[in-house]
Amino acid sequence: MVSKVFANYSRYWAESFRLPSVHQAQVLAGVTTEGEDNLDGSLALGKGVIVAAPHLGGWEWGARYLTARGHQVTVAVEPLEPPELFDWFAAFRERLGMHVVPVGPRAGAAILQALREGHVVCLLSDRLVGAASGVEVEFFGERAAMPAGPATLALRSKAPLMCAAIYFGPQADDHKIVFRPSIDLGQTGSFHDRVVRGTQLMAAELEQLVRAAPTQWHMVQPNWPDDPPLRGGRTAKLRDREREGARSKAAAAPRAPTGALR
Repeated sequence: MVSKVFANYSRYWAESFRLPSVHQAQVLAGVTTEGEDNLDGSLALGKGVIVAAPHLGGWEWGARYLTARGHQVTVAVEPLEPPELFDWFAAFRERLGMHVVPVGPRAGAAILQALREGHVVCLLSDRLVGAASGVEVEFFGERAAMPAGPATLALRSKAPLMCAAIYFGPQADDHKIVFRPSIDLGQTGSFHDRVVRGTQLMAAELEQLVRAAPTQWHMVQPNWPDDPPLRGGRTAKLRDREREGARSKAAAAPRAPTGALR
């Protein structure tokens, strides 16, 4: 299984780097979809849509499919070091037709504006990035911190929140995108309670999408409290402090959009 995980991760990078040279007609021809009416129905409400996705399959290919279909696509991108590397990746995604928003203090306003303009906002949401606001949820039978941004942004903007994933097919250009129905964030309870409930529902949706093809999930770093630290990386005690900080931030009504591309 481990060898298949890294083979698929290598395929992700290989396909991503050749994607700018692939004509959009070729992208459209190689993609099949399930539940695309869920996306179209959400967009028809006129408030944009937030698509939460796992680090699975060829997500750059999925975004290119959406732009080829004529959608405006905005992605939140995790800062990288050195800054020149981040700039390169941002320019790469802009070449594919995406609007890039760096994760940071101004990201929330930029994403809310994109939703007002009817964009599809794509957020990779299966792990917490840095010190962003998080919610502790059950994920694959254990407690883990998940980004609060997708549910928070959906509640603030009244845009639908849905989950989706793209899977590799047998041939190089074959992909399948599954669009899940929008998540019911409810109408009752405090804002914080609705964020927590919505984030748990999102985690359950993401888990279902990952279970369909676990070797295509590119989670190759610690994510749960009991995971061993990376060599030379964070210790378990440090991870505990980070998660405790995430829980404290979530208790104060999270605002930052988390879930980002890398």
